[in-house]
Amino acid sequence: MADVLPYKPRAGEIPTDPGVYRFRDADGRVLYVGKAKNLRQRLSNYFAPLRTLHERTRRMVTTAASVEWTVVATDVDSLQLEYMWIKEFDPPFNVRYRDDKSYPFMAITLGDEAPRVMVTRNRRIPGARYFGPYPKVWAVHETIDLMVKAFPIRTCSDSSYRRAMQTGRPCFPGQIGKCGGPCSMKVTIEEHRAMVDDFVAFMAGGDARFTRDLTKRMQAASAAMDYEAAARFRDKLTAIDAVLGKSALVLPSDEDADLFGVAEDELSAAVHHFVIRGGRVRGVRSLAVDKELDISRGELVDQILQRVYGDSSDIPRRVLVPTLPDDAAELEEWLRERRGRRVEIAVAQRGQRADLMRTATLNAQQTLLRHKTRRTSDYVARTQALTDLQEALGMDEAPLRIECFDISHLGGTNVVASMVVFEDGLPRKDQYRSFNIAETTDDTDSMYQVLMRRLARVDSGPEPDGEDEGEGRRRPRFAYRPQLLVVDGGQPQVQAAARALRDSGRTEIALCGIAKRLEEIWVPDDDFPVILPRTSEALYLVQRLRDEAHRFAITHQRKRRRRDIQTVLREIPGLGDARIKALLTHFGSVTALRASNPEQISEVAGIGPVLASTIHAHLAGGQAPATR
Repeated sequence: MADVLPYKPRAGEIPTDPGVYRFRDADGRVLYVGKAKNLRQRLSNYFAPLRTLHERTRRMVTTAASVEWTVVATDVDSLQLEYMWIKEFDPPFNVRYRDDKSYPFMAITLGDEAPRVMVTRNRRIPGARYFGPYPKVWAVHETIDLMVKAFPIRTCSDSSYRRAMQTGRPCFPGQIGKCGGPCSMKVTIEEHRAMVDDFVAFMAGGDARFTRDLTKRMQAASAAMDYEAAARFRDKLTAIDAVLGKSALVLPSDEDADLFGVAEDELSAAVHHFVIRGGRVRGVRSLAVDKELDISRGELVDQILQRVYGDSSDIPRRVLVPTLPDDAAELEEWLRERRGRRVEIAVAQRGQRADLMRTATLNAQQTLLRHKTRRTSDYVARTQALTDLQEALGMDEAPLRIECFDISHLGGTNVVASMVVFEDGLPRKDQYRSFNIAETTDDTDSMYQVLMRRLARVDSGPEPDGEDEGEGRRRPRFAYRPQLLVVDGGQPQVQAAARALRDSGRTEIALCGIAKRLEEIWVPDDDFPVILPRTSEALYLVQRLRDEAHRFAITHQRKRRRRDIQTVLREIPGLGDARIKALLTHFGSVTALRASNPEQISEVAGIGPVLASTIHAHLAGGQAPATR
């Protein structure tokens, strides 16, 4: 492979102005769209020596056949043009969104003569004001049912409204008290419009004003002995309280904000979006993101904000994110132009905002986990993953049984290993195994030891098919032969595993390793990794294998450390299970306990000064002081 791309622009040809660039393939298809404050500086990164580029960036620039750029006047213009081109061309190497749900919204059709409130997934109704999104359709209906009790606006369809206005007979929802529009013959169009304005103002966060106003009117009606009016105001207050009860006050009552929690790995990311109006969560949405190129958290946030607000008119005055993008000032200006007023992009660092960001991040992590595991529950996707893996590794058959190994340790101590098993693309947790490694020099030596121990138990019998062997006995599960071994690591770990296969005489078993930083697939005796397409089902399968092996190894290693420290503490006279638990709970970690002095240890319930001195001396490696 040549180290210089044939379509690289000549020196000085690229301008230093802000602009947007596009990489195209030989057929003219747009592969990637990006923006830059300085086009020359930015594009020069793509034309660095190929060996220095990230694997996925190298694949993009070698797939491309040309690059072109458009100079713009300002950085804000480049942001707008980048958004338009990504939307138009849907480039395969840009961030791709997998929002598997079309979320329901509450819409008020302000462009109509008599606006109605409705549930819809259509975000393109002319003149409509949207609230949400909501996680479920029933949640929108429930909110509307409560809201129309306090603000009785129209809910009937357009055809019912026209028929009622032409005939002078109320629409059916109006007859049963479910529609408060002019078609109910109880209010005028002007009076109805005023109620609609109140409805929108309340949903936009003005709940405190309405609560105070209705309370005063109810009290005034009661003082005037107009009990029917007081009862109506009371019912409206009850409905408003019910709506407010559905969403807790998470930020100050005057706070309008959108908050984005993000979780990511090398291939994917997930976003959890809280819509906060009047300090309350009025909508929530989760979406998954596929990352083709290696981008920073700030660049990811930039792309997310463009995606969310590109076609939206509901922009709050504050946007809370986990990391500020490099072009935060330009994004604020872009949002200000769309909103008509100032917009602030900030990081949620402390207080209520930080607490809510942690909640959103936790939800994003769950979304990412669902996104990654959903494919393994699909038989077609699992079959495709095994076929793709067979072709990528040049195997004669699909790897129906795969075993993945990972090494875990704490600063070189408590070294353990894990083995997880997937059959037909699904985990077989009953066949997971863990290994303790007494002596080792490094991770590669640990990997060699573990695989030698594992391969020594593999026999040459038939593959597992659920049938009993001779005299009704079933083959031991540890004797099953895998078609593929996967190790967590790059070339060094793969070479150690290959040596174990040779030394054990099991060279018919295929082998590969996955390097976490770049998600590269390494095979023995190959100078370059196998780069699976980011959309490949095989890559998701191998990644999940690696993550599961890592999780299992860490779990075993922590259990062993906990068991070790408890064993040490049990050697101290006077310490039983209850006091050991109290000590570890009080200090939170073994490191903190070792670093404490006798006075601090004696603060634990049930630990006296003498016992505290004994514990301190024992953990410090000295002799316990003599007791009188």
